[in-house]
Parts: sequence; structure tokens; C-alpha cells
Amino acid sequence: MEMDDALQMFLVESRELLDDMETALLAIEGADDQTEMVNAIFRAAHTIKGSSGLFSLDHVVAFTHVVESVLDKVRAGKIVLADKLVGLLLGCCDHIGSLIDGVAAGQLAGTPELLAAGEPLLGQLRAHLDASKAAAQAHATPDASRQVPTADTEQVQRISGDLANADHWHISLRFGPDVLRNGMDPLSFIRYLGTMGTVLAIETLTEALPDAEHMDPELCYLGYELAFQSAVDKAAIEQVFEFVRDDCRLVILPPHSLISEYVSLLNLQQGDAARLGDMLVRCGTLTPQELDMALNTQVDAPNKPIGTILVEQGSVQPEVVEAALTKQKQAKDAGASESKSIRVDADKLDQLINLVGELIIAGASVNMIAHRSRVIELTEATSKLATLVEEVRDSALQLRMVRIGATFNRFQRVVHDVSRDLGKDIALLIDGEETELDKTVVEKIGDPLMHLVRNSMDHGIEAAEVRQQRGKPVQGTLKLNAYHDSGAIVISVEDDGGGLKRDKILAKAIERGLVDANHHLSDAEVYALIFEPGFSTAEKVTNLSGRGVGLDVVKRNITALRGTVGINSEEGVGTIVTVRLPLTLAIIDGFLVGVGKSVYAIPLDMIEECVAYSAEPDHDYTNLRGEVLPFIRVRELFSIPGTAAKGENIVVLKHAGQKAGLVVDTLLGEFQTVIKPLGQMFAQSKCISGSTILGSGDVALILDVPSLVRQAMSKSGQAPPEHAVMG
Repeated sequence: MEMDDALQMFLVESRELLDDMETALLAIEGADDQTEMVNAIFRAAHTIKGSSGLFSLDHVVAFTHVVESVLDKVRAGKIVLADKLVGLLLGCCDHIGSLIDGVAAGQLAGTPELLAAGEPLLGQLRAHLDASKAAAQAHATPDASRQVPTADTEQVQRISGDLANADHWHISLRFGPDVLRNGMDPLSFIRYLGTMGTVLAIETLTEALPDAEHMDPELCYLGYELAFQSAVDKAAIEQVFEFVRDDCRLVILPPHSLISEYVSLLNLQQGDAARLGDMLVRCGTLTPQELDMALNTQVDAPNKPIGTILVEQGSVQPEVVEAALTKQKQAKDAGASESKSIRVDADKLDQLINLVGELIIAGASVNMIAHRSRVIELTEATSKLATLVEEVRDSALQLRMVRIGATFNRFQRVVHDVSRDLGKDIALLIDGEETELDKTVVEKIGDPLMHLVRNSMDHGIEAAEVRQQRGKPVQGTLKLNAYHDSGAIVISVEDDGGGLKRDKILAKAIERGLVDANHHLSDAEVYALIFEPGFSTAEKVTNLSGRGVGLDVVKRNITALRGTVGINSEEGVGTIVTVRLPLTLAIIDGFLVGVGKSVYAIPLDMIEECVAYSAEPDHDYTNLRGEVLPFIRVRELFSIPGTAAKGENIVVLKHAGQKAGLVVDTLLGEFQTVIKPLGQMFAQSKCISGSTILGSGDVALILDVPSLVRQAMSKSGQAPPEHAVMG
């Protein structure tokens, strides 16, 4: 691993750890048992500090060290984790994130502005530490019973056989041969250990050194045995070696510990099906030498379990062996279902998707040539190839699919902070966080959702006294939900606030000349007006909203993702804003239709069925098995010259619970469609969402189904239902 790669890994992992810290801090206020959450927050802060030290990021180490000190006092019960401290720690997370962003931008020593921004936070943290220290001194008594001097160790052991011999950590370290080549300095890890405690003794192991003739200066042959005195835990020591864990063998033996602590340590270990002896060495209850002795004994008694031998020779207590055996069995049972993951650069995935798209176009061309040749063997071969290409396409697209839960969880912090700024009690409920969609869509939907969430909190949910007057719970509720529907993902933002005031919105729209006072609008059409540029009914401007800026941007951004946004509201009850997005922006299954010499593609998952159509003059709807189906003639829509074919067809489209027909000349069948964006010249084209290249090399336009359905409903005089997703 090159140093640049290691630094990039540090940046990625630090941001992930900060997300974990923030999530735990937000969840800790309502938790019954805060112990494990506090430990998780402490470990995250300590890991960031330790990793920063390896890269000599002293400014990050200095700030995080104070945060870690406060968290350590919280763990020990010496500082109470009140709401005010939670808010302070959240602010510290933000500042550490800024420091990490600065490192990513090349500011390895920080900037004066960044360092100054952290001083107020450090002042508050130190105030908590000073208060804790003062309280401890006030209750202190001249009693040295808290410490166990080295001279008393034997006496303590005689009293309880549950204690080990050493009163310090023993670290056995063997670096792999590639450590130097990967840009790591072995001594830097040992130097950093010295900042966490005292290195009592160190022995350099040179038995692996070859003679000068065979020595490679780029390889590492050294090992170390260290005696280390510190109050940190084993996980903290392990984190020091995080960036060389794949290039070293590390064994950490803790100071004298109770059997119950060894058992707990075994239970906390990440499960694997390692051998029993290796598990005991890894958790620090057994030395490698003791294991070797037991293995030598087992040679003479091959039928005797290694655990029994270890107990008989007095190396390990029976309770610890039993816990290790239980952990080993659990690991074996879970091993079959264990999944592994690797990090892949997003640009490489984009390149793969582009290549798959070109493969689909080339495959379509080959398939067309095969059918024209009428050679059966070639046709069969291309058919099999098309199936394989489709599987490759699905697998490639799946690589880009990520859960929306990470985006949803961002709003825990937003709701926490904004609700306090507004003086409101608001709970955020999340559902459907397992729903997956394209990474590109996830990255671009965050800001529109942020607008919607903040708007619901500011204008939707009422103040506590208003809610009490209306007989509602004082605590308002904001819900985020995501689910799949007809090849798309639907995201809803719902609140139980006061709802939209229809008359007020309509009056404002008439005042601004957006609608005619004599024109009747449905509720859905009135509510859709709030997405018009500059539209606002807010009586006062706040820091969050009320300026008429935001919701039009929300609609524009969602439309750019080929999505739609709609709203349904009931005054006094609440509002639901619904966003509908495609699962992917790259490749879809399409259905080709022909009108005259033009070819169009329709997303296959939005087609209900295709039926033959007998022309009915002067009608823009037809009777489909007793159901009124409004339709649009593509020839008229795009002013295509020529007369209609004798045997026309209707493609029945479905979108958000509505149906509409599309009258076309011919049905050309299914086609894997690689979506190509329209140029700037066609950006405002209605009813067109993109283009694709056919196997013949011709270009086919991709029809915008939501727009077509709305136009058909409007043309036939049928207003869309209130729950329809409006664009």
C-alpha cells in the first residue's frame, strides 16, 4: 500500500467513524443503556486520534485528544452526558470533519482559521474536564487502595488465582516483509505507543535477518517484544497498528485480569473459526510459548483436546476455554453466511457502466445482422450472447446500487439541531432504509430532501402550544419512507403538522398572476403551485425558509434526475410530499414503437399492455374492457408527416396509479436501452426524457411517461387524483 493510498483510506475511514459518532450521539439521549454507545463513541474518537498520529497530523491529534479525554471521563461516570454535552460533542464531530476535509485538500498542518474555529469548543471541553477534576478532588480521601503496587502483585495472586502475573501490557510484534516497501516506518508505531503510556522495555528480534548477501534493503525482517504500561484498553493499542494489520503479526497480552474479563473479551471478538489456541493467544490469555508447550504435549497424547492440556498445565482457566469453544462454534455456524466487501473507486464503476452500455449497443447491432442473415446457428449464438449481456448489465448496475439509509440517517442530526433552533419537539421516523437505488441518484437527492425536511419542520409542524390547542401530541412527527414501485423508487416526506391552506395558496397564485381566478383547479393542482419559482405564503421570513427560494429548486433538481415530485395535504392533519425517481440513470429495459419513419423507446416497466386500436374520429379516449382510457396520438404530438397506419396500436402506460394510452403505428419489441442525455438544445423538450442508439446506428428518442400520462389526463378533461405524483 502506497502512502497516498493509506492516507486516502484514513480519510474515508475517519469520515465513516465521524458518521458513527454522530449516529450514536443522536441515539444516546433516548437510550436506556448508554454504556455501549459511549464506548463506541470513545473508540471512534480514539481511532481517529491514533490514525492521525501515524500521519503526523498533530492538529487533529491535539483536538481529538481533548474530545477523547472528556469521553473517557463519561465512560468512567465522572462526567454526566447531558443534552448540553451531547450538543457540544456533535459540534466537535463537525469540527473534526472540517479538519479531515482540510487534510483532504492538502492542508496537512491545518489553517489558522480552522485552528481558531476549534478554540471555543476546546474551551468548553476543558471546562467539563476542570469541573470533573474539582469534583474528584472534593471527594478524594488519602487512600492508596485504588492502586496495586508491583511489590504486592504476588500477595494479590495468592489471594485470588483469577489474576495473571504481569501488571503491564506485553506486546509481541512481527512486521511483515513489505512494511517498508509500503511506505510505513516500523519505529513510528512504537514512538506513537509512547504517547499513550510508557514503554517499560523493548527487545528487538533479529533472528529473521538474513546474511548481508541475501538481504533486500526494501524488506523488513524485524520483530519486537515490548513491555508497555498504560491505562488504555486493548482495542486502543490495536488501533495503533491499524494501517499495518495486514502486514504484521500482533499479539497483545493484557495486565492481570479477572477470568470474567477474559471471557468478555472473547465474546466481544469478531467471530472467526480460528483454532482454539490461536483464539486464546489473540485475546491475551495465553502466550505463544505456552501454546507451543501444549502442542508439544499433544504430540504424545493426540487424542487429548488442546483445551484440556492447557487447563492441566495451568496456562488457562477452564471458564476461559469454555468461552473460547462457544465463540468458535458460533463463528463456524455463521461462517457460511458471512459476506465480504471491498472498496472500489466510483470512477471505475462509471467506466464499467459506460463499457456495458457500449456492449449493449454493439450487441444489438450484431443481433440485427444475425436476424437479417437468416443463419440459424448465428441467430442462436447471438440470442445466447444477448442473454449474457443482459446478465452482465444487471450485475454491473447492481454494483452501483446503495441503500438510501445512509442518506436518511443524515437527517437525524438535522432534525436534532433544527428542532432545537425552532423550539419544537420533533421526532424523526425512518422506514425503508434498506431500499436501494443508483449511487448517482443517492448523491443528488440529498439536497432536495434537505429542503423538504427543513420546510416541513419550519412551516408544517406547529409550535407546542398550537398542537395542544388542536388536541395533538406535543411532539410532532416527521416520517421519511422509501419503497420500490413500477421500476422506480418512491420517497415520501410526511409530517403531522397543520397542512397546506388551499385558499391561501390559491389567493397568492391569483395575486401573482399564476392562475386565472375563474379557472377551477383541483386540490393537487393548487398544492403543486408551491413549487413555482419565488412562491411563498410564509408570513415571516426565518433562517430556514419563507423567502420563496427552495421548493422550485427542489422540483428542478428532481426533474433533472428524470423524477417527479407531488404533494398531498389535509389542513390540520398534515402533508405528504412524494418524490418518484428512476432506479438508475444509465441503462433500462425499453420497448420500441414506430410512428411513420420515427422510432421511440418507452421504459418497459411503465407499460401495462399493448392492444390493437380501431380509429375513432374526434375521440381522445377509448373503452378498454369497460374502463375509460384517455390517449395521445404520437403522430399528432410530434407533428410527424404522413397518414396513420391502417392497423394502429395502443400502448397502455401506467404511472403513479394512473393509466393512459399512446397511439402508435407499429410495435417493434423489447430493447435494452442505454440512456443518452439530450443536448442543451433539447433540454426543454416536452414528453422526451432522453435518447438511445439502436443496433442500426439510428437514434431513438425515449418518451417521458409521467409527462405523457399527465397530458393525456388533462386533454381528456380528467383531473388527476389528489394522490397522484405531479411533476
